[in-house]
Amino acid sequence: MRRLTLITLLMAALPLAATAQTWPGWPGPPPPGYDPGSAIADQHRIEMDRLRNQAAKREALAQQQRLQTQLTIQRLEAARQPASPLPPQTAYAPRTLEQERQAREAQTARREEVVRGAAEIDAWLDRRPN
Repeated sequence: MRRLTLITLLMAALPLAATAQTWPGWPGPPPPGYDPGSAIADQHRIEMDRLRNQAAKREALAQQQRLQTQLTIQRLEAARQPASPLPPQTAYAPRTLEQERQAREAQTARREEVVRGAAEIDAWLDRRPN
């Protein structure tokens, strides 16, 4: 019976507790001069400051890591063994003896063709006019 009375009292108090709105943080009414709008603005300002500080810390960490990366790269480049010098580039590709012979024969053939062409032109120029 005692249990039933306790449950009944709790069930009756539940709707009253749900509709009763107590002031957050204080058991009674808000203190004089309290403005809910300025309190919310203060909360937002504090949160914005916290986020700005967090962003500044992240930016400082990123800058520090960039500097460390640059130093590491410089150390690695300084520790690198110098590369052996490359042989100088030639202005032409060396040719084999067979390629040289073919080049000489082609040049001779071109000269003969030019001489033959010049002879034909000379013969045409030397012809008798009509």
